[in-house]
Amino acid sequence: MTAVRGSCLCGEVAFEVEGRFDSFLNCHCSRCRKASGTAHSCEVIVKASGLRWLRGEASVARFDLAQARSFATAFCRKCGCPMPHLTRSGREAIIPAGGFDAPLGTAPDRHVQWASRADWYVHGDGLLVEE
Repeated sequence: MTAVRGSCLCGEVAFEVEGRFDSFLNCHCSRCRKASGTAHSCEVIVKASGLRWLRGEASVARFDLAQARSFATAFCRKCGCPMPHLTRSGREAIIPAGGFDAPLGTAPDRHVQWASRADWYVHGDGLLVEE
C-alpha cells in the first residue's frame, strides 16, 4: 500500500500513513461507542513509524482514560474531529478511518468486541439507502 493522507474537518491537522495496514477493524466496545458517538469505531492500526504528521500535530489533543489499561482518543482542538494517536506503548498508531481524504481501496476485515455491541446496532446491509 502506498501513502494515504488524511485530515481533520477544518484542515488544521493533516497526516499521512505509509505502509501496510496491520489491521482495519470495527470496535464495538462501549468506550469506542462513547468516543465516536456511533455504534462502533472504525480504525486502522499501523506501526507507529507509519504515521507522519504533515501539519498541525500541536493542535491534536489526547485523552487517556486513566482507569483503562489501554484506551485513549485524540482530536483536533479546533474542530473536534477524531485524529490519529499512538498506543500507550508507542509501538502502534490508531487512525480513525473516517479521517482519510481519499478512498482506501480496502475495507475493515473484522468486528472486535462483538459481544459488547449496542443492542440497537443493525448491520448496514439490511437498511434503506438514501442518496
